[in-house]
Amino acid sequence: MRELAVPAGVDVAAGEIDEVSARLRPRFGRAAGHRHAAAYLRGLLGSVERKNGWQLAEQAGYHQPRSIQRVLDRSAWDEGTVRDDLRAYVAAELGSPDGVLVVDETGFLKKGAKSVGVKRQYSGTAGKLDNCQIGVFLGYAGATGRAGIDRALYLPREWAEDDERRAAAGVPADVEFRTKPHLALEMIERALDAGVAAKWVAGDAVYGSDGTLRRALEARDQAYVLAVKGSEQSTTWPPYGWPGHLTASVVAAETQADQWRRLSCGEGAQGERWYDWLWRPLRPALREGWLHALLVRRHPERTDELAYYLVYCPADTPLSEVVRAVGTRWTIEEVFELAKGQVGLDQYEVRSWRGWHRHATLALLALAVLAVSAAKKGPPLRTTA
Repeated sequence: MRELAVPAGVDVAAGEIDEVSARLRPRFGRAAGHRHAAAYLRGLLGSVERKNGWQLAEQAGYHQPRSIQRVLDRSAWDEGTVRDDLRAYVAAELGSPDGVLVVDETGFLKKGAKSVGVKRQYSGTAGKLDNCQIGVFLGYAGATGRAGIDRALYLPREWAEDDERRAAAGVPADVEFRTKPHLALEMIERALDAGVAAKWVAGDAVYGSDGTLRRALEARDQAYVLAVKGSEQSTTWPPYGWPGHLTASVVAAETQADQWRRLSCGEGAQGERWYDWLWRPLRPALREGWLHALLVRRHPERTDELAYYLVYCPADTPLSEVVRAVGTRWTIEEVFELAKGQVGLDQYEVRSWRGWHRHATLALLALAVLAVSAAKKGPPLRTTA
């Protein structure tokens, strides 16, 4: 497979940056605030090694970093409204009827205990328990590209219930403890309410194992393919089985060899990703013509490597289409890689609630500029890893 180089940044996307920056002007109370935010955005897309206040200021031609730093704290603008602009921009430029909303989380390693939401917790970034913040993100994968469209900082319960720490970090009074699936559902619903074209919602087992999230999507007639653990139990019902329950791992273990189908779930860095797949309808859905099903993925050589998914979709959906949606879920990892490597998503120097959300919003917007610029020039933005 021919690897696609990531666009170089400002030089590649100069016209797109100007257009996006101009769209943001109404979101800022003062022209100076908008000018500094535009410089911050260009800096994130630039070639400086570290996207911190000093280096971004130097790239913008400032003699000191305060004007750049104010973008994340005291400058008057609403990061929630700019997030909505980001989502609308991606939907307009990359949206397609078969688009997929993908939810996942990533860790931001931190020292000390003052950065909002920081604690010793599991980070997929580190692959272990570590002192970090966790951000939950919503990505969008369309036919011509993919980008992040929403973000939420996970606030652990001990932070949510500590008035002193909340006040020091500027956590708004209306922010309560929310689980990661709860945060994910809020972002998904914001996207769907805004009219983002999404044929599927995809996510890993943190989100797939949450019944509240699944039922909320079903109530919206939104198809999903969500990973679950092998211990997940599901209800069966005629005509797909006797009334009862089954366990995902047991279904896979009792399956005959000729029931598996080998299909590709899309291209990866090493070419087509081929796996064996098992499709097991479970029960009819409340919506006529739809069903609940279990999908199992097996590595073609290491056959003890299994992954399980709960699926909600029209009963006549081809298996190849469901498999495509599963493959699309991995694009969020590419979004994280690009966001951290290209636009400094993890290189912020703020400890506050507002500062984190402002930086994350502008970083995702910078990445969207690259994705849209790449889509207009040819193939989707892709890493070379």
